[in-house]
Amino acid sequence: MKKRKSILTLIILSLALVLAACGGNGTENGNGEQQGSDSSGGNGATSSIIIATGGTTGTYYALGGALAVNIEQKTNINSSAQSTGASAENMRLLRTGDVDLAFTQGDIADYAVSGSIMFEADGAIENIQGIASLYNETIQIVVAEDSDIQSVEDLAGKRVSVGAPGSGTEANAEQILEIYGMTFDDLGRADRLAFGESTSFIQDGSLDAAFVTAGTPTAAVNELAATRGVRIVGLDDSHIADLIDQYPYYAEEIIPAGTYSGFDEEIKTVAVKAQLVVRSELEEDAVYEITKALFESIDALGSTHEKGSHISLDTALEGLSLELHPGAIRYYDEQGIQR
Repeated sequence: MKKRKSILTLIILSLALVLAACGGNGTENGNGEQQGSDSSGGNGATSSIIIATGGTTGTYYALGGALAVNIEQKTNINSSAQSTGASAENMRLLRTGDVDLAFTQGDIADYAVSGSIMFEADGAIENIQGIASLYNETIQIVVAEDSDIQSVEDLAGKRVSVGAPGSGTEANAEQILEIYGMTFDDLGRADRLAFGESTSFIQDGSLDAAFVTAGTPTAAVNELAATRGVRIVGLDDSHIADLIDQYPYYAEEIIPAGTYSGFDEEIKTVAVKAQLVVRSELEEDAVYEITKALFESIDALGSTHEKGSHISLDTALEGLSLELHPGAIRYYDEQGIQR
């Protein structure tokens, strides 16, 4: 009897030791894998990320969805793309840790880390680092094909969408009007709408024009071109030079003829760089794998949206003023890219 009790005691002690060894501070998922409270698995490696994009009719959303698929295919990181209010909102989502990766305009990233313009009230965002510059985002002043608006000055007294509230497009609209000696008060009405809403309201006649900052061709503008017809209002050389002199992150840009259906002449305007940025807390190995997946997926991204084919290692650091994430640095060093 005593022998049986001793054996039973040994079994209980052994079970207790096994349970203690398997225990931890996190919880287990359905596969029995240890999970913490963040996006890291039990081995400390990043297991999932969220990519902040933009509105569903914009370039960010198309490319973000394709990038998420390719990250999943090329790494062990689960990835999903989230529709957002685009650049400025994406920076705030990185600050709070609600997303891990984000598309943004280069000028907006600069405002975020310096705590200026739309970030002045809340202060600088300190946990943003760069991965790559992607392509030029074109500032398009969109009107219906039969509109009488021929110049920026003609926007005076008109109903104009200046972009979603607090967006990069809104900042671009304000700065371009400023160079022409105008403000939002000079417009008949300044509406703050997403791209899809803007072109829909131009189509039904309740809006005269819209500022759209996005890679061309832009889905929302394509839809307008296919229905009512579209024109892009150009900027003249003198005002382009003044704009670049005052805000050096702009560059002259040509929208080629044929970009949109019925669009038979090239238009001169300006552009800013689209960039992919990351929450600085994200683990180095994960960002290395994400950066590698980005540049190994250019063909797939290009088949999703024409701007995807503009992504290149040769231009990855152009206009990128942010500090690079160590994971991105490791990848560029491997590729022999000079920083």
